[in-house]
Amino acid sequence: MSIIQQLFNLENKTAIVTGGGRGLGRQMALAYADAGANVVICSRKVQACEEVAEEITKKGTKGLALPFDVTDQEQVHRTVKETIDEFGAVDILVNNSGASWGASTLEMPIDAWHKVMNVNVTGTFLMTKAAGKHMVDQKSGKIINIASIAGLKGVDPKIMDAIGYNASKGAIVTFTKDLAAKWGASNVNVNAIAPGFFPTKMSKGVLEMGGDAIIECTPLQRLGGDEDLMGAALFLASKASDYVTGEILAVDGGMNAV
Repeated sequence: MSIIQQLFNLENKTAIVTGGGRGLGRQMALAYADAGANVVICSRKVQACEEVAEEITKKGTKGLALPFDVTDQEQVHRTVKETIDEFGAVDILVNNSGASWGASTLEMPIDAWHKVMNVNVTGTFLMTKAAGKHMVDQKSGKIINIASIAGLKGVDPKIMDAIGYNASKGAIVTFTKDLAAKWGASNVNVNAIAPGFFPTKMSKGVLEMGGDAIIECTPLQRLGGDEDLMGAALFLASKASDYVTGEILAVDGGMNAV
């Protein structure tokens, strides 16, 4: 095996991908399986996770699907425990579960605000705390938080009017950097990916409303594709990124550069 192959090899590693049953979570889970990792896929929609687990198993590694609500502390702890019971460790955590709510600031219901914050911010905290305890104890681990380019700057309301989502992803950016500073001494890398616009169930309404405008202001002149997140996710989960922590990697076709 060449040095480059060794750097990106995930054999004998175990990854948890929250919200891994569809969209970007599925894309990342399959990338890890291709690189040799066993993958735990968890979300409230366990049937979708089971389908991804079957895809993973066909690749020659093991996929485990678990029902899971990222805002429920008991379920979070159970998921981490079942992962460790099955595979012996948690080496990679991808905090991908997410929620959004489209509404102007003046019309945003407080219940919707709380829902988005609970899933995107509190859920990330709970999952990171539970899995991170084992990473800190074993003196190794890779945590990858899914932020968004919407959390890096303001967004034209004609393209996306979702103050709760944008604010929550801005919180993930700071959460990532702060935790990287705190857990670096324990050899735990904490980074984030800030995706641009990909055709997913969550982004369907946004793309229907402003898809043409999004493509027009994206330097690469297209939306994200089925494989466009795989390389970034694998890099941040593998030995190749051992000297990278506290970074926010935008995978957005250059949209954040404009």
